[in-house]
Amino acid sequence: MSESSVIEIGRQALEVTLVVAGPLLAASLFIGVFISLIQVATSIQDVTLTFVPKILVVTLLMMVLGPWMIRMLVDFTQRIFAAIPGATG
Repeated sequence: MSESSVIEIGRQALEVTLVVAGPLLAASLFIGVFISLIQVATSIQDVTLTFVPKILVVTLLMMVLGPWMIRMLVDFTQRIFAAIPGATG
């Protein structure tokens, strides 16, 4: 297995990770900013107020996007396992 093959596998792994985790992280970010703006507007200084909406939104997104996320991860894993016989020591 050449150095370029290892780098390509690492690049693909990072790409799949970003694609799979991106929607959850983006939703969590937007919810956090939205709740923070509401806290500023209403002068509520509760630090824990953002956790419940974030948990609910991320849980909902995982239920909705879960099959797609698993399919992406399984496809990547199958590609890696299929490439093992072609790798030379």
